[in-house]
Amino acid sequence: MRITVSHNKRKEDVIQSVDRFFDEIFQSVGLVPLQIVNEQRSWAGPTLTFSFTAKMGVLSTPVKGTVEVSDKDVTIDADLGLLEKLIGGTRRRTSLENKIRGLLT
Repeated sequence: MRITVSHNKRKEDVIQSVDRFFDEIFQSVGLVPLQIVNEQRSWAGPTLTFSFTAKMGVLSTPVKGTVEVSDKDVTIDADLGLLEKLIGGTRRRTSLENKIRGLLT
């Protein structure tokens, strides 16, 4: 899945917003029957590389990707594995885009 959202903030502010976004995702997972383990995040300049394993019941799938912050937009490029089939679809993608826009405004 690849999502690009434009912004009009300072790059440093957007990077902080992206970090908070990931914190929220990992903290709010307890509200659904999804467990996140082996979470890893690292920034190299304006690019965040992330990975984790998502577990739901007996199923588990690796999730990995990058978030690139430029002066004008944020691009999330993620391989959701089986999770995309479980939660995928246009509705979920739109929901994620709206969440990212909310963090950037």
